[in-house]
Amino acid sequence: QVQLVESGGGSVAAGGSLRLSCTASGYTYISPCMGWFRQAPGAEREGVGVVRKDGTIGYADSVKGRFTISRDNARNNLYLEMNDLKPEDSATYYCAAEGPYASICELNWLDWSGARWGQGTQVTVSS
Repeated sequence: QVQLVESGGGSVAAGGSLRLSCTASGYTYISPCMGWFRQAPGAEREGVGVVRKDGTIGYADSVKGRFTISRDNARNNLYLEMNDLKPEDSATYYCAAEGPYASICELNWLDWSGARWGQGTQVTVSS
């Protein structure tokens, strides 16, 4: 069965870096779009970065210049390099992969109702 597992979260001081990984298994196709999302306590889930299988990337304004998303198409693995972390980056980070026929690849998590989601990894940034 299809599964996504995030790893790499942890606690870091402001200005530090973390690299998140999302390891996929059970896939028989290349997901047309994969993305990272995050959700802080009491807040709505928000898109961080998305990447199409053709390499087209989109970022939330709040992370541009600090975060880098990348993917391994052959394995449907997804990565997020996070630099210059800020306390407001603290959240649970989720990866998601769209189904084979998805055509939308946007940062609005509500557009990902048909996607597979991981269980999340916690990122805590202290000031």
